[in-house]
Amino acid sequence: MSRPTAAFFDLDKTIIAKSSTLAFNKPFQAGGLINRRAMLRSTYAQFVYLVGGADHDQMEKIRLFMSTLCAGWDVATVREIVADTLHNIVDPLVYDEAVNLIEEHRLAGRDVVIVSTSGSEVVEPIGEMLGADRVVATRLEIVDGKYSGEIEYYAYAEEKARAIEELARVVGYDLENCYAYSDSATDVFMLETVGHPHAVNPDRELRRIAQDRGWPILVFNKPVELRSRMSFPSAGPTMAALAVGGALAAGGVLWANSRKRRLEL
Repeated sequence: MSRPTAAFFDLDKTIIAKSSTLAFNKPFQAGGLINRRAMLRSTYAQFVYLVGGADHDQMEKIRLFMSTLCAGWDVATVREIVADTLHNIVDPLVYDEAVNLIEEHRLAGRDVVIVSTSGSEVVEPIGEMLGADRVVATRLEIVDGKYSGEIEYYAYAEEKARAIEELARVVGYDLENCYAYSDSATDVFMLETVGHPHAVNPDRELRRIAQDRGWPILVFNKPVELRSRMSFPSAGPTMAALAVGGALAAGGVLWANSRKRRLEL
Protein backbone atom coordinates (compact mmCIF):
# COMPACT_ATOMS: atom_id res chain seq x y z
CA MET A 1 0.00 0.00 0.00
CA SER A 2 1.14 3.54 -0.70
CA ARG A 3 2.29 5.71 2.19
CA PRO A 4 0.08 8.62 3.31
CA THR A 5 0.76 12.11 2.00
CA ALA A 6 -0.11 15.61 3.17
CA ALA A 7 -0.32 19.24 2.11
CA PHE A 8 1.44 21.58 4.55
CA PHE A 9 0.16 25.17 4.66
CA ASP A 10 1.64 28.20 6.31
CA LEU A 11 -1.25 30.29 7.70
CA ASP A 12 -0.56 34.03 7.62
CA LYS A 13 -0.59 35.53 4.10
CA THR A 14 -0.98 32.02 2.68
CA ILE A 15 -4.44 30.95 3.88
CA ILE A 16 -5.47 34.25 5.44
CA ALA A 17 -4.55 37.76 4.34
CA LYS A 18 -2.86 39.03 7.51
CA SER A 19 -1.27 37.91 10.76
CA SER A 20 -3.81 35.62 12.42
CA THR A 21 -2.71 36.68 15.89
CA LEU A 22 -2.51 40.42 15.31
CA ALA A 23 -5.97 40.28 13.72
CA PHE A 24 -7.32 39.85 17.25
CA ASN A 25 -5.96 43.18 18.51
CA LYS A 26 -9.36 44.86 18.86
CA PRO A 27 -11.11 41.92 20.57
CA PHE A 28 -8.19 41.58 23.01
CA GLN A 29 -8.37 45.30 23.73
CA ALA A 30 -12.15 45.12 24.20
CA GLY A 31 -11.62 42.22 26.59
CA GLY A 32 -9.24 44.28 28.67
CA LEU A 33 -6.12 42.30 27.78
CA ILE A 34 -4.19 45.07 26.00
CA ASN A 35 -4.20 48.86 26.14
CA ARG A 36 -4.42 51.24 23.21
CA ARG A 37 -0.66 51.89 23.08
CA ALA A 38 0.10 48.18 22.87
CA MET A 39 -2.56 47.73 20.19
CA LEU A 40 -1.01 50.50 18.09
CA ARG A 41 2.42 48.90 18.43
CA SER A 42 1.16 45.51 17.33
CA THR A 43 -0.78 47.14 14.49
CA TYR A 44 2.47 48.70 13.31
CA ALA A 45 4.11 45.28 13.48
CA GLN A 46 1.28 43.97 11.31
CA PHE A 47 1.89 46.77 8.81
CA VAL A 48 5.61 45.96 8.60
CA TYR A 49 4.84 42.29 8.14
CA LEU A 50 2.30 42.84 5.37
CA VAL A 51 4.03 45.58 3.42
CA GLY A 52 7.67 44.69 3.75
CA GLY A 53 7.61 40.99 4.44
CA ALA A 54 9.13 40.83 7.92
CA ASP A 55 12.69 39.52 7.95
CA HIS A 56 14.28 37.43 10.70
CA ASP A 57 15.20 40.39 12.92
CA GLN A 58 11.73 41.92 12.61
CA MET A 59 10.11 38.59 13.41
CA GLU A 60 12.30 38.29 16.51
CA LYS A 61 11.18 41.74 17.67
CA ILE A 62 7.54 40.86 17.07
CA ARG A 63 8.00 37.56 18.91
CA LEU A 64 9.57 39.22 21.95
CA PHE A 65 6.99 41.99 22.04
CA MET A 66 4.03 39.64 21.79
CA SER A 67 5.34 37.12 24.34
CA THR A 68 6.05 39.93 26.83
CA LEU A 69 2.65 41.50 26.12
CA CYS A 70 0.88 38.23 26.92
CA ALA A 71 2.55 37.78 30.32
CA GLY A 72 -0.16 37.54 32.97
CA TRP A 73 -3.05 37.05 30.55
CA ASP A 74 -5.65 34.57 31.70
CA VAL A 75 -5.60 31.62 29.31
CA ALA A 76 -9.32 30.88 29.60
CA THR A 77 -10.15 34.52 28.79
CA VAL A 78 -7.98 34.47 25.68
CA ARG A 79 -9.59 31.27 24.42
CA GLU A 80 -13.07 32.62 25.13
CA ILE A 81 -12.36 35.84 23.19
CA VAL A 82 -10.97 33.89 20.24
CA ALA A 83 -13.95 31.53 20.19
CA ASP A 84 -16.47 34.39 20.39
CA THR A 85 -14.90 36.51 17.64
CA LEU A 86 -13.24 33.95 15.36
CA HIS A 87 -15.77 33.94 12.53
CA ASN A 88 -16.21 37.71 12.44
CA ILE A 89 -12.46 38.29 12.24
CA VAL A 90 -11.18 35.41 10.13
CA ASP A 91 -14.04 34.88 7.67
CA PRO A 92 -13.38 37.93 5.46
CA LEU A 93 -9.64 37.24 5.47
CA VAL A 94 -9.59 33.68 4.13
CA TYR A 95 -8.33 33.37 0.56
CA ASP A 96 -10.76 31.64 -1.80
CA GLU A 97 -7.81 30.16 -3.69
CA ALA A 98 -6.49 28.58 -0.49
CA VAL A 99 -9.88 27.07 0.31
CA ASN A 100 -9.99 25.59 -3.20
CA LEU A 101 -6.52 24.08 -2.74
CA ILE A 102 -7.45 22.58 0.60
CA GLU A 103 -10.53 20.99 -0.94
CA GLU A 104 -8.48 19.64 -3.87
CA HIS A 105 -5.97 18.02 -1.53
CA ARG A 106 -8.74 16.44 0.50
CA LEU A 107 -10.29 15.00 -2.65
CA ALA A 108 -6.88 13.59 -3.55
CA GLY A 109 -6.77 11.82 -0.17
CA ARG A 110 -4.08 13.98 1.39
CA ASP A 111 -4.06 15.22 4.96
CA VAL A 112 -4.15 19.00 5.44
CA VAL A 113 -1.64 20.29 7.98
CA ILE A 114 -1.29 23.93 9.05
CA VAL A 115 2.22 24.89 10.15
CA SER A 116 2.23 28.39 11.65
CA THR A 117 4.41 30.67 13.75
CA SER A 118 1.25 32.13 15.28
CA GLY A 119 0.07 30.81 18.63
CA SER A 120 -1.88 27.65 19.20
CA GLU A 121 -4.78 29.52 20.85
CA VAL A 122 -5.48 31.18 17.51
CA VAL A 123 -4.21 28.59 15.03
CA GLU A 124 -6.06 25.57 16.45
CA PRO A 125 -9.56 27.12 16.13
CA ILE A 126 -8.74 28.32 12.62
CA GLY A 127 -7.48 24.85 11.79
CA GLU A 128 -10.77 23.42 13.04
CA MET A 129 -12.70 25.90 10.89
CA LEU A 130 -10.71 24.77 7.87
CA GLY A 131 -11.07 21.10 8.73
CA ALA A 132 -7.30 20.64 9.02
CA ASP A 133 -6.12 17.21 10.12
CA ARG A 134 -3.20 18.54 12.12
CA VAL A 135 -1.77 21.82 13.34
CA VAL A 136 1.76 22.79 14.30
CA ALA A 137 1.84 26.16 16.07
CA THR A 138 3.75 28.24 18.58
CA ARG A 139 3.04 27.80 22.29
CA LEU A 140 3.52 30.02 25.35
CA GLU A 141 4.29 28.64 28.76
CA ILE A 142 1.25 28.49 31.05
CA VAL A 143 1.62 28.71 34.83
CA ASP A 144 -1.45 28.53 37.09
CA GLY A 145 -3.79 29.28 34.21
CA LYS A 146 -1.88 32.35 33.01
CA TYR A 147 0.79 33.00 30.42
CA SER A 148 4.18 33.41 32.08
CA GLY A 149 5.68 35.42 29.22
CA GLU A 150 8.08 32.59 28.37
CA ILE A 151 7.94 30.69 25.10
CA GLU A 152 7.85 26.91 25.26
CA TYR A 153 8.11 26.28 21.56
CA TYR A 154 8.66 28.58 18.59
CA ALA A 155 7.39 27.17 15.30
CA TYR A 156 9.61 29.26 13.05
CA ALA A 157 12.08 28.77 10.17
CA GLU A 158 14.08 25.54 10.60
CA GLU A 159 11.76 24.39 13.38
CA LYS A 160 8.87 24.12 10.93
CA ALA A 161 10.92 21.75 8.82
CA ARG A 162 11.86 19.70 11.88
CA ALA A 163 8.19 19.50 12.89
CA ILE A 164 7.22 18.24 9.44
CA GLU A 165 9.99 15.65 9.49
CA GLU A 166 8.84 14.48 12.93
CA LEU A 167 5.27 14.19 11.66
CA ALA A 168 6.52 12.16 8.71
CA ARG A 169 8.33 9.84 11.10
CA VAL A 170 5.28 9.39 13.36
CA VAL A 171 2.48 9.34 10.78
CA GLY A 172 4.46 7.84 7.93
CA TYR A 173 4.11 10.63 5.37
CA ASP A 174 5.93 10.15 2.09
CA LEU A 175 7.49 13.63 1.99
CA GLU A 176 8.65 13.29 -1.60
CA ASN A 177 4.99 13.14 -2.62
CA CYS A 178 3.81 15.82 -0.19
CA TYR A 179 3.02 19.50 -0.92
CA ALA A 180 3.88 22.70 0.93
CA TYR A 181 2.76 26.33 0.59
CA SER A 182 4.17 29.51 2.11
CA ASP A 183 4.68 33.22 1.44
CA SER A 184 7.93 33.81 3.32
CA ALA A 185 11.62 33.17 2.69
CA THR A 186 11.87 32.12 6.33
CA ASP A 187 9.88 29.03 5.32
CA VAL A 188 12.36 27.84 2.67
CA PHE A 189 13.40 25.09 5.10
CA MET A 190 9.79 23.92 5.30
CA LEU A 191 9.33 24.04 1.54
CA GLU A 192 12.52 22.07 0.97
CA THR A 193 11.25 19.13 3.02
CA VAL A 194 8.62 18.14 0.45
CA GLY A 195 8.69 17.11 -3.17
CA HIS A 196 6.17 19.73 -4.28
CA PRO A 197 6.95 23.18 -2.79
CA HIS A 198 4.91 26.24 -3.76
CA ALA A 199 5.45 29.94 -3.12
CA VAL A 200 2.21 31.80 -2.36
CA ASN A 201 2.14 35.61 -2.52
CA PRO A 202 5.91 35.39 -1.97
CA ASP A 203 8.06 38.10 -0.45
CA ARG A 204 10.92 39.34 -2.62
CA GLU A 205 13.47 36.82 -1.38
CA LEU A 206 11.17 33.80 -1.66
CA ARG A 207 10.15 34.89 -5.15
CA ARG A 208 13.80 34.96 -6.18
CA ILE A 209 14.44 31.53 -4.66
CA ALA A 210 11.31 30.05 -6.24
CA GLN A 211 12.29 31.38 -9.67
CA ASP A 212 15.83 30.03 -9.31
CA ARG A 213 14.59 26.58 -8.28
CA GLY A 214 11.61 26.38 -10.60
CA TRP A 215 9.03 26.25 -7.81
CA PRO A 216 5.47 27.24 -8.79
CA ILE A 217 4.47 30.76 -7.71
CA LEU A 218 0.81 31.26 -6.81
CA VAL A 219 -1.08 34.51 -6.29
CA PHE A 220 -4.01 34.52 -3.84
CA ASN A 221 -6.10 37.70 -3.73
CA LYS A 222 -9.77 36.78 -3.35
CA PRO A 223 -11.07 36.88 0.25
CA VAL A 224 -14.09 34.69 0.92
CA GLU A 225 -16.48 34.02 3.79
CA LEU A 226 -15.39 30.58 4.90
CA ARG A 227 -18.76 29.52 6.30
CA SER A 228 -20.30 30.02 2.85
CA ARG A 229 -17.81 27.59 1.32
CA MET A 230 -17.19 24.79 3.77
CA SER A 231 -18.81 22.67 6.44
CA PHE A 232 -16.97 22.62 9.75
CA PRO A 233 -16.09 19.15 11.03
CA SER A 234 -15.92 18.44 14.72
CA ALA A 235 -12.30 18.20 15.82
CA GLY A 236 -10.38 17.37 18.95
CA PRO A 237 -6.76 17.17 20.12
CA THR A 238 -6.13 13.45 19.65
CA MET A 239 -2.37 13.78 19.15
CA ALA A 240 -1.41 16.30 21.83
CA ALA A 241 1.24 13.91 23.12
CA LEU A 242 3.07 14.31 19.83
CA ALA A 243 3.65 18.04 20.35
CA VAL A 244 6.86 18.86 18.54
CA GLY A 245 7.18 22.09 19.84
CA GLY A 246 5.40 27.79 21.28
CA ALA A 247 2.63 32.54 22.14
CA LEU A 248 0.09 34.28 20.57
CA ALA A 249 2.33 35.00 17.53
CA ALA A 250 5.31 33.23 18.90
CA GLY A 251 5.30 29.94 20.96
CA GLY A 252 3.74 25.49 19.33
CA VAL A 253 1.63 22.56 19.63
CA LEU A 254 0.88 19.67 17.36
CA TRP A 255 -2.86 19.13 17.14
CA ALA A 256 -4.81 16.58 15.17
CA ASN A 257 -8.51 16.22 14.63
CA SER A 258 -10.48 13.12 15.44
CA ARG A 259 -11.71 12.31 11.98
CA LYS A 260 -10.80 8.97 10.46
CA ARG A 261 -7.91 9.12 8.02
CA ARG A 262 -9.02 9.30 4.40
CA LEU A 263 -7.87 6.59 2.02
CA GLU A 264 -4.95 7.46 -0.23
CA LEU A 265 -5.64 7.49 -3.94
